[in-house]
Amino acid sequence: MKRAAPVRVLSVFGTRPEAIKMAPVVERLRELPGVESRICLTGQHREMLDDVLKAFSLVGDYDLDVMRPGQQVADVFGRMMSALVPVMAEFKPDHVLVQGDTATSTAAALTAFFQGSKIGHIEAGLRTGNLGSPWPEEANRRLTAVVATRHYAPTTRARDALLAEGHPANHIVVTGNTVIDALLRVAEAVSRPGPVRSGLERDFAWLDPRRRLVLVTGHRRESFGDAFVRICEALRLLAARPDVEIVYPVHLNPNVREPVARLLSGVERVHLIEPQGYQRFVYLLQRASIVLTDSGGVQEEAPALRKPVLVMRDTSERMEAVDAGVARLVGTETGAIVQAVSGLLDNPGAYAAMAQGANPFGDGRATGRILADLLGDPGLAAAPLVRLDSGAVRLAAGTRLKRLRP
Repeated sequence: MKRAAPVRVLSVFGTRPEAIKMAPVVERLRELPGVESRICLTGQHREMLDDVLKAFSLVGDYDLDVMRPGQQVADVFGRMMSALVPVMAEFKPDHVLVQGDTATSTAAALTAFFQGSKIGHIEAGLRTGNLGSPWPEEANRRLTAVVATRHYAPTTRARDALLAEGHPANHIVVTGNTVIDALLRVAEAVSRPGPVRSGLERDFAWLDPRRRLVLVTGHRRESFGDAFVRICEALRLLAARPDVEIVYPVHLNPNVREPVARLLSGVERVHLIEPQGYQRFVYLLQRASIVLTDSGGVQEEAPALRKPVLVMRDTSERMEAVDAGVARLVGTETGAIVQAVSGLLDNPGAYAAMAQGANPFGDGRATGRILADLLGDPGLAAAPLVRLDSGAVRLAAGTRLKRLRP
């Protein structure tokens, strides 16, 4: 009897958030019989990508290394697509998996479409309805959806957005978000007593347990310029509170680093640090009292750890968190940011209402649902689940919350 050829799956990613969200999927693909899985890295976040690969023991089969200093978005697309053509011609993937809203995801989806491969879009259907915010991510999402074969929507809201655009219902699967799969695994490892936990506590011994930690991330293009100045002014004002300390892992983009360094270097109780590896960032999330961010991924991760999220944007493609009461849009005006953070710090009831809300982004089983659909094997949807309320995670997270909550 002739043996069936293996199913070829090419997973393409190049940014740190993509790597985190794709890691559970490519890990599982690597273990499945009858599947030939390869990873193609574009290098869109070269400096921040390698740590995530190491954390999940992943190695790329192809590394395009397409990024160049000072290049424009159009340059990135052209270089990626040209480099992807020979990769797909050589491997001949049956399926190409892309994630989210980056130049990498859209360039890979378009190239796969031109090469005749099926396209699975993980985290499909996120929309703000405004092509200028976030820019260019909103356009990237819509372009990728046009050519995708399977849409793996993280929530019912995302599914409904795809349906409203005319995508067939039988091409859409609501899966939850794979970032929760990744987060729960790493949170469990970080929380478990042992050398990993001890090393993190030693590395961050400079954090003051008497103060409440505000963890900040910010990098959106639409905030470059005056908006980042206003954000930094808000952080200066918040740092004047003796009960607060601020930790800001500063993105490598010079449009972020210049105003942050100029306005916040040397400010007491503001700690500007380099972008952190995923384990270290999850540890900081666990230690945080409030998360102030413009990042999409952090809007999903923080609620899973019961951390209130204040989103420094006017729009969000993750309104599920806002609707659930675990996140709030605060924009980039100095006064609004200060008022929102202070309101949570000074009002235990308001804080508890956000911290105790339900996480709307999944149960940690998105990977199994995606692969069950992709490979036509319903049994894969029953993959083992790492639960956030497992003993080690509950004990560590509960200790932190008791000490840090107002």
